[in-house]
Amino acid sequence: MENYITSEELKRLRAKLGVTQVEFAELINSSKSTVERWERDKEGRITGTIVPLVRILENRPFLADIYLRVPPKEMPVRIWYMYKNKKCSLIDVDDAKQIVKVKNYTDDIMFRAFGINEQPTYLEYLEFLESRCFPKTRDKIKIILDELELPFYDPFMIIKKTEGRMAEDDFWMIIED
Repeated sequence: MENYITSEELKRLRAKLGVTQVEFAELINSSKSTVERWERDKEGRITGTIVPLVRILENRPFLADIYLRVPPKEMPVRIWYMYKNKKCSLIDVDDAKQIVKVKNYTDDIMFRAFGINEQPTYLEYLEFLESRCFPKTRDKIKIILDELELPFYDPFMIIKKTEGRMAEDDFWMIIED
């Protein structure tokens, strides 16, 4: 097996996967500018760790689906659980039916919203939300709620205002509803 790939091979793989340069860069943990540079280089040979990864994805394109594709939104609420700028878990919720579906974008259980649990219950989801907020027993909670312009303690509403950011970590959340 050759220890390099060409720009044409890279473009062909991206087309096969149906992804943009940005999405491909995210998949391989690189930058868009690097992918652009590789694809512009008509004469050169691309070497390095990208070569075996391209060979794997050529033969197993379904792996890109596991780590890249976002399922269509079918429930009223969608929450992205993030670490810095990386997507870790996608949580879809129907509060009326108390249904929770999770898709993880990492194999590292320390970065997943529910760790090893891939089918959390609605109660576990509510507990997770509360874990990303200040405790409801916190001293002078009324002052904090007033600062957030919230009438009462509600973890979902608090997260919408604070993005679930905590002082002690780099995890945060995006709520689509």
